[in-house]
Amino acid sequence: MTARTPIEAAELEQIIAFIFDKYGYDFSGYARASLQRRINKAAEQLKARNGKELMDLLHADDRNFALFLEVATVNVTALFRDPAFFVALREKVVPMLATYPIIKVWSAGCATGEEAYSLAILLQEAGLYQRTRIYATDLNPGNLEAARRGIIPLHYMKAYTQNYQLAGGQHDFSDYYTAHYDHAILNQDLRRHILFSQHNLVTDNVFNEFQLILCRNVLIYFNKELQDRVLQLFYSSLGKLGYLALGAKESLLFTEVRPFFEILDAPHRIFRKKT
Repeated sequence: MTARTPIEAAELEQIIAFIFDKYGYDFSGYARASLQRRINKAAEQLKARNGKELMDLLHADDRNFALFLEVATVNVTALFRDPAFFVALREKVVPMLATYPIIKVWSAGCATGEEAYSLAILLQEAGLYQRTRIYATDLNPGNLEAARRGIIPLHYMKAYTQNYQLAGGQHDFSDYYTAHYDHAILNQDLRRHILFSQHNLVTDNVFNEFQLILCRNVLIYFNKELQDRVLQLFYSSLGKLGYLALGAKESLLFTEVRPFFEILDAPHRIFRKKT
């Protein structure tokens, strides 16, 4: 049996072009090193021995592409991931959100929805959830289907409970889910004001006006040009004095939108639109 040949740079460009032509997903603006690692991992999962075999498999069956997308896109998430960020959000942003009659929040690149559910809990504890709409979007429809179900392996809940407590949680975390065999089912009340929908940051445009946008640990996978494009999208999507939250390794420095934002919390990458 022929050994698998790692996909190299030239072949990677062919795969990117093929995926765009066949499925309309544009990976051309993604940082190449991390994308190459993830596509090689996807090829291994699909048992493709080289780039040509990978493209043949993706062409032959949409189910292969669904698996490819699951592996090749970034899905790292957790409830109250980075608790100190949620403390900053609770103390510095939520009081201002309370001044709006209707609060619209966008969780961009939401993966399987843990960030959106964390926001729902935080806003419920602040007494704001009933007048909030959380738009949670992702490129991957498989992620969104998992997010809508709101079912989490039970063995994660110990770590998530600790995250919640460190994030300033005000109740018993078990109040927010029901244990069922080896899974935790998040309460229906939390799902009531979350709209999970597909949105591609690379190609799609403004679809609403928001008071808060979170896009954490997504921009690090994009090249400079695509980062600027996405940040411009966020700027255009924020209302006056709206808030933008990025990941710990992400910044507005050296971006086109930097002059239009002020720093609210530098360590936790929370910014406020000036006008």
